[in-house]
Amino acid sequence: MSSKRTPLPSRVSEPNSTFRSPETTFAPTRSPAPGGMMTQRVGHVTFQEEEADDGEDVATAIPSVNERLGHLRPSRELLEYYRKKIAEFDGEHEDMLNRLEQYKMTYEQQHKLEWELRQREEEIVELQKALSDMQVYLFQERDHVLRLFAENDRLKIQELEDRKRIQHLLSLSSPAGPEVTYFHKEPPSKAIVTQKHLQKRYPHAEGEKVGLKAEVLIRPQSNRTRREAQDRVAAKTKGKQRPASGQQKAVQSEGGGHQEDREILLLQIEALQSQMKEQAELSREQTEALLEDRRVRIEEMQTVIERDCSKIQSLNEKLHRTQQMLYDSTKDYLELKYEGRSQERGWMAEKDQLLQELDHCKEQLDVSKDDVLVISDHALEERQTQSLEIESLENQLQQAQKLADMYREQVIGLEDELARIRERDDVSKDAYKDKMVKLAKRLQLMNQRYDALEKRRNLEIEGFKNDTRILRTRLKDVEKQLYKMTVGVGEEGDMLMLHDIHQTARRSKKMQGELHQLKAFIYGMENDLRNL
Repeated sequence: MSSKRTPLPSRVSEPNSTFRSPETTFAPTRSPAPGGMMTQRVGHVTFQEEEADDGEDVATAIPSVNERLGHLRPSRELLEYYRKKIAEFDGEHEDMLNRLEQYKMTYEQQHKLEWELRQREEEIVELQKALSDMQVYLFQERDHVLRLFAENDRLKIQELEDRKRIQHLLSLSSPAGPEVTYFHKEPPSKAIVTQKHLQKRYPHAEGEKVGLKAEVLIRPQSNRTRREAQDRVAAKTKGKQRPASGQQKAVQSEGGGHQEDREILLLQIEALQSQMKEQAELSREQTEALLEDRRVRIEEMQTVIERDCSKIQSLNEKLHRTQQMLYDSTKDYLELKYEGRSQERGWMAEKDQLLQELDHCKEQLDVSKDDVLVISDHALEERQTQSLEIESLENQLQQAQKLADMYREQVIGLEDELARIRERDDVSKDAYKDKMVKLAKRLQLMNQRYDALEKRRNLEIEGFKNDTRILRTRLKDVEKQLYKMTVGVGEEGDMLMLHDIHQTARRSKKMQGELHQLKAFIYGMENDLRNL
C-alpha cells in the first residue's frame, strides 16, 4: 500500500521581508488501516532567517489587510466593531481639523500683531526724524533772532555816533538860542501807533543779557524805572546841547564827545559780550541736543542688538530641544520596533512548539493496522466527523490569529501616530508660549518708548510756544522803539517810517502764518499719535 507526499501550501509571505514566514512541512507516515485508510503525521514547523548586511532587525512577515479580511467571516459583531472604530477615527479627524484651525487663527493673529508692531516702529522713527528737524529749525530761528538783535544794537550805536557828530557841528557853528523841541502826540493825516515805554534803559542796562535767553530769564522793568532812565538820557542830551558861551561850549562839547565816545565804546563792548554769551549759549544747546540725540540712537541700537541676541539664543535653545526630542523619539521608536519583533519571534516559536506538541499527540493517537481492521463503519464515520471538526477549529484558530495580528498592527500604528501628534502639539505649545512672552516684552518696551516720546514732544511744544510768544513781544517792542525814535522827523521820514512799519507788519503776519502752520502741523502729529 503506497501513498503520495502531498505537502500543504505554506503561509503567505511578503517577498521583501527579511524574515520569512514559517513553512509547515508535512511528513506523511504510512500506517496500515482497515479499508485502505491512511493517516498523515504533521511535522514540525521550521523557520528560515536571513540577516541583512547592515544589521537590521528581523521582521515578521505579516499578510496584507485585504488577504486577512478575505479569510474572515462577516458577522454583526465585526460590523459593529468597525462602525465604532470608524466613528472614533472621524471624531479624531474632526478634533485634529479644529486644532489646525486654532493654530491657523493663532498664527494669523501673531502675524497681524507683528505687522502692527513694525508699523508702530516705522511711525516712531518718522516722528523722531520730524522732531530732530523741528529742533534744527528752532535753532536756526534763534540764530536769526540773535542776528536781528546784533543789527539793532549796531543801529543804536550808529544813532549815538550821528547825534555826537550833530552836537559837534552845532558847537562849532555860531551860538544858538535855547533849543525847543515839540513832539506831536497824534500827527495829522498819519497812522496812529500806540506808544509804550521801553522795557530797558537805552540802549541796554548794566548787566543786561541780549537775546532770547536774556528775554526769558530777565523780567521786564517797571514803567517808573524806564521813565527815569529816559529822563536821564534826555537831560544829558539837552545839557550837552546848551553851552553857556562859545569857548565853554567847545570845551564842553569836546569833553562831551570824549564821554560819548567812551559810552559808545562801552556799549559796543557790552553788546559784543552779550552777543558772545548768546552765541555760546546757543552752541551749547545745540551740542547738548546733538549729544542727547546720539545717546537715544545708541540706546536704540543697543536695544536692537540685545533683542537680536536674545532671539538667536532662543532659536539655538529651540534647535537643541528639537534635536534632543528627535533623538529620543527615534530611539524610542527603534526600541519599540525591536521589542515588537522580539515578541513576534517569541509568538512564532511558541506556535511552533504548540504545533510540535499537536503532532506528538496525533502520533500517540495513531492506531495499528490490526486495530483499524476491527473498527466498524460507525467508528470510522465518527472519526471522520472529528477530523472535520478539528480542521474547522484549526481554520478558526488561524483566522483568530490573523485577526489578532491585524489588530495588533493597527494598534501599534495608531499608538505611533498618537505619540507623533502629541509631540507636535507639545512643540507647538512651547513655541507659542515663547512667542507670546517675547511679544509681550516687546509691546511693553514700545509703550515705554512711546510715553517718553510723548513727554518729550509736549515739552518741545511748550518751549516752542514760549519762544514764539517772546519773539512776538520783542518784535512789537522793536517796532515801537523805531517809531518813537523817528517820530520827530518830517513828513518824508514819517512816510518812510510808516512804510517800514507796514513791511515789518507784513513780515510779522507772514511769520505768524508760518507759526500757525507749524502749530497745525504739530496738532496733526498729535492727533496721529493719539489715533495710533
